[in-house]
Amino acid sequence: MEKGVHIPSPFSIDVGEEIVLERISGDGVVIYPGTRIYGSKTLISRGTKLGYEAPATIVDCQTGPHVELRGGFFKSSVFLGKAAVACGAQVREGCILEEEANANHAVGLKQTILFPFVTLGSLINFCDCFMAGGTSRKNHSEVGSSYIHFNYTPNQDKATPSLIGDVPRGVMLNQPPIFLGGQGGLVGPVRIGYGSVIAAGVVCRRDYPEGNRLITESDISIEDKSFRVGFYRNIKHRVYNNICYIANLLALRQWYVHVRQPFFQQEHMGGELYAGAMDKLEIAIDERLKRFKDLSEKMETSIELGRDAVKKSTHEGLLKQKKELSENWPRLEETFSAGKEVSSDLKNRDSFIKVIHNRMKNESDYIRVIQGLDRDASIMGTAWLKNIVDHVIHAALIHLPSCNS
Repeated sequence: MEKGVHIPSPFSIDVGEEIVLERISGDGVVIYPGTRIYGSKTLISRGTKLGYEAPATIVDCQTGPHVELRGGFFKSSVFLGKAAVACGAQVREGCILEEEANANHAVGLKQTILFPFVTLGSLINFCDCFMAGGTSRKNHSEVGSSYIHFNYTPNQDKATPSLIGDVPRGVMLNQPPIFLGGQGGLVGPVRIGYGSVIAAGVVCRRDYPEGNRLITESDISIEDKSFRVGFYRNIKHRVYNNICYIANLLALRQWYVHVRQPFFQQEHMGGELYAGAMDKLEIAIDERLKRFKDLSEKMETSIELGRDAVKKSTHEGLLKQKKELSENWPRLEETFSAGKEVSSDLKNRDSFIKVIHNRMKNESDYIRVIQGLDRDASIMGTAWLKNIVDHVIHAALIHLPSCNS
């Protein structure tokens, strides 16, 4: 309060003794009744409003300027400028909501990354996914109310991350929006391209990475097949999509290091906010590697269960997929952790960074700078990040030749 934080009812809030007061801005911050703030990593930037609609609990989160967390539970996540989440939320670790991303009431997120302007309706469970698309708050990617990203399988694994959009094109903030219709769902891991519309009520189980598709329910028949817990059939789709997701995260990390970092540094406490965002990216990458490793460790059991479960004509191919994943996981993990993306396509990277720095001489706002790039600059930046993604995917598939056909 001495710093200028507005607290209408001081005795109704709880602030942990571990909170570092230097990480709390006094400029326009409002903490409403019922708010609880914990964690030494917590950072609250200017203009943040906490708990306006309902009690809010904040644990080791970082908020950028003018963020509104209106009620619910928020842990180990970062919210960039003007991001907003309504009451009843449960936002758990590893989430990044970039500028003006927002969610309505009763939304559950974990290990979720939303690019600028992405909007979530109400009553949504949207964990373990990335979403981009759209150019403004009026032209944004949207997830309809009562939507679910199905991220847990009957075989009890979470190697199910979904890419709704992608990083190389999404960072340019110039792609058509993606619409996921209400009362529907995605069965992860899937990839959905820009400009796609999934009709309300549809549960999507297939990839549509090419984008610009209207996806409707064409088959509602019920099938009855044999099922054995622990047995995986064809894992090629699952393995490839996990590799693709991790590759996009590695590209996003490079974008933050080389492009986003200077924008953070211009804000008061921007360095701390940048550190929070990078921490969440590391959490996201570690989570995906852990879940992918867990999947690889299930292959031995699946091989044993599957000896008589599939036709002999297909048995050898499926067996080879699983053996490769099980036996080559250490080399596959090393591919993701080697850091080779740091030196990928340096020519495009350095040229693009030069363009960004030149534009920053006259403009400090991240979104305006990116959206003000000419077509050639955007193509160059996308090419740099796409080359990172392609390089990581290629390097990974060397160890999984049966998934590379």
